[in-house]
Amino acid sequence: MFNGFCACFIAFFAQVHCMGYYNEISQGYDELHLGEQRKKAQLIKQNCALHGLLLDVGAGTGSATELFRDKAECIALDPAIEMLKKFSGLKVCACAEHIPLKDNCFDSIVSLTALHHCDLEKAFSEIKRVAKPNAVIAISFFRRASNFPLAEKLFSGFRKLDAGVDCLFLSK
Repeated sequence: MFNGFCACFIAFFAQVHCMGYYNEISQGYDELHLGEQRKKAQLIKQNCALHGLLLDVGAGTGSATELFRDKAECIALDPAIEMLKKFSGLKVCACAEHIPLKDNCFDSIVSLTALHHCDLEKAFSEIKRVAKPNAVIAISFFRRASNFPLAEKLFSGFRKLDAGVDCLFLSK
């Protein structure tokens, strides 16, 4: 019992620490990462038929989310409130493991280099829960993340595209 509590506490602490980090760097985040995020967003747009209601999981400042607005109505989801404040559209402050939205409501779901920070199995379970049947799902994942082998296993039914330091997993 104690080991289970410790594991949960460590995971929670890591997530809180991560959110704190992203809240702290929110002012300069786009300057550091916008170029690479836009490249991945463009790859997704070129290879997926995004449409309808779109959820961007781990959207950060929403700068990449903006690029999907011509294809879908977008909602940005991120646990770092200071990052989300930069997005002018619809937004939800929450983590990927506990998405506070209805089942089967999204036609498209994207996540750009965010899920390696999560309990990946819980996050993917939540993504599948809120996705409509046959929803378009596109996830970029950091190849050097310690949980990349798990990502390859969970997304084994997805098409894979090389995106430099990331791998894009695209639903078929």
